[in-house]
Amino acid sequence: MEFLCYHRDRPASLPLRRELGEEHWRYMDQYAEEMIARGPTFADDGDTPTGSVHILGLPDPAAARAFAFDEPNYQAGVYRDVLLRRWRNVLGRTMWDFPGGRSGGKRYLVLGLGAGQAADLTVPPDRDELIAYGPLLSDDGAAWLGTAALVRAPDPAAARAILTAERYADIEVHNWQFGGRPS
Repeated sequence: MEFLCYHRDRPASLPLRRELGEEHWRYMDQYAEEMIARGPTFADDGDTPTGSVHILGLPDPAAARAFAFDEPNYQAGVYRDVLLRRWRNVLGRTMWDFPGGRSGGKRYLVLGLGAGQAADLTVPPDRDELIAYGPLLSDDGAAWLGTAALVRAPDPAAARAILTAERYADIEVHNWQFGGRPS
């Protein structure tokens, strides 16, 4: 099963986030094989972290909850909340397989929060700009709750446009970058 976990930073948590950096990396190292995509989100200034995205394969919802809530930054109070949903890897690849590479261009996390009937279940036409893409689902995988994507786009409006706006209660667009242990 695949899951999307988006930890959202609480205001003024950057000093604590920095203090826990190595502890966070040791924790994430345990999940290296399961990762489909990962990376931080940032405020419009491009420097201030606002959250952390992890998309990974885990055996079941209980394992996903353990991943999300045992994370050292979560335990210490860096994060104000967590979005944790089943997700389906429609592209069938990891971010490391993205043909556009790790750098170049602006990248975004797009979260479409569902409202009613399922939408955007097929891959949008410009597949080469998608880093990760798939539906957000209930724990049992039966109910569609929205869509999540990591995308390279010229600006937030273009990133948002990959989803059918009228089919969602809300669409969030966050600045995002490829993650992984710093070298």
